[in-house]
Amino acid sequence: MIPISLRILLLLASLSGAMAVAIGAMGAHSLPKQLEARGLSESEVEKKVHQCELGTRYQMVHALAILVIVLTGHALRSRAATIAAILMLLGTVGFAGGLYSIVFADNIIHWSIVPLGGSLFILGWISLAISSFLRNDSSLAVSQHSPSLTTSSRNTPQ
Repeated sequence: MIPISLRILLLLASLSGAMAVAIGAMGAHSLPKQLEARGLSESEVEKKVHQCELGTRYQMVHALAILVIVLTGHALRSRAATIAAILMLLGTVGFAGGLYSIVFADNIIHWSIVPLGGSLFILGWISLAISSFLRNDSSLAVSQHSPSLTTSSRNTPQ
């Protein structure tokens, strides 16, 4: 059974992927017209459409990366892999969320949110790389002798 913390990561990564598709579709189909209606110049529209595409691309890549980390079981075996998934999720909020706020609201909480999100992406990938060298470093690791993992233990008389 997947622990609740990993199920939450799975849920958030799945929702992030769905959001990336929805925002990407809107960015490709209706965003240019909306921006033109707001009186933006052609170059400003192109810049904002590019920012939207960049946000959705990075959001989707990292949603998929988190799904792989969780669904392959790597996060069960490695605390560093779980940390990588969390850093990637937080990076998505900062990087893609910051770009979306620039594109859709012409506003951003603070200019540093986008590079901070990018830094969290980088740290996530570094944490994932580190996890490849650590062996069963997590308290979440499942014992190989657990009866729930083997079918033969259910059929063996005791």
